[in-house]
Amino acid sequence: MNAKATRLLNTLAAAILFSSISQALPQSDAPWTEKQLKDPAALAATLADAKAPQPVIFNIGPVQQIKGSIAIGPTKSQENLDKLKQQLAKLPKDKEVIIYCGCCPFSRCPNVRPAFELLQKMKFKNGKLLNLPSNLNDDWISKGYPME
Repeated sequence: MNAKATRLLNTLAAAILFSSISQALPQSDAPWTEKQLKDPAALAATLADAKAPQPVIFNIGPVQQIKGSIAIGPTKSQENLDKLKQQLAKLPKDKEVIIYCGCCPFSRCPNVRPAFELLQKMKFKNGKLLNLPSNLNDDWISKGYPME
């Protein structure tokens, strides 16, 4: 085999290896970054501190109300997504806005992606998703954090 054929085979082998490795890695379709996730303990502490600036919290799912949150309803429905959009239109773009669902793990939740994508589309600089990777009960209620 000549040098040109060897280089071609090596390039082809590297491309196949890279392709198989990248397909084996978990693919994330989440529109948020780690920095855009709000830690539940941090939010609970903010809610408990009357002197702290309070975020606007939207319940965008079919779950119970966190203290001070505004019920929107499941944003998988266009009607509720429009309701969220109307509420967001009243807020300054730099306001801390936190959305949560908590009906199920993020990977299966039909509500968090459309709502978070709306926050981004409306250019909120401090839009967050409450980090409830399992559900509201496990990640908030069971820890004794404030509910309505």
